[in-house]
Amino acid sequence: MAIGKFNDIEPKLESGAWVHESAQVIGEISIGENSSVWPNVAARGDVNFIRIGKESNIQDNSTLHVTHKSESDPAGAPLIIGDRVTVGHAVILHGCTIGNDCLIGMGAIVLDRAVIEDRVMVGAGSLVPPGKVLRSGYLYVGSPVKEIRPLSEGELAGFAYSANNYVKLMKQYRDA
Repeated sequence: MAIGKFNDIEPKLESGAWVHESAQVIGEISIGENSSVWPNVAARGDVNFIRIGKESNIQDNSTLHVTHKSESDPAGAPLIIGDRVTVGHAVILHGCTIGNDCLIGMGAIVLDRAVIEDRVMVGAGSLVPPGKVLRSGYLYVGSPVKEIRPLSEGELAGFAYSANNYVKLMKQYRDA
């Protein structure tokens, strides 16, 4: 795995966290307990920080980045990913906040300062524009995203199922 320092700051992996050997994880990044970063993910915490909660998974070919701090924007836009979040294949997350128990569909793009509240599903290929807030309990789809409908009980239960499934799969890879 390519875990690298940037400006003498090294990523921190909590107990049970796993990063695939082909992923690039650089700089001020923390990866929570039992979270996983899959093949060919690029995560750069070089000009701000990235925080991934526990039992979350960042799937193949996703890109995680941030917006730098500046005099006019002292906080910049860090990337914060909550607990039990499934980030599908080839997702781009840039300087946004994602709550707990969410699913970000394959190929979705979530831009600076967007806020995805807890228990939200973002459909594959969707675009979440800068600063957009997605309310808890809904499915969002489109480019730009639109609120489509409330999530079903089965979909809500699917967040925990997906997170648990990826924790099991990650352990198989890690222990192999």
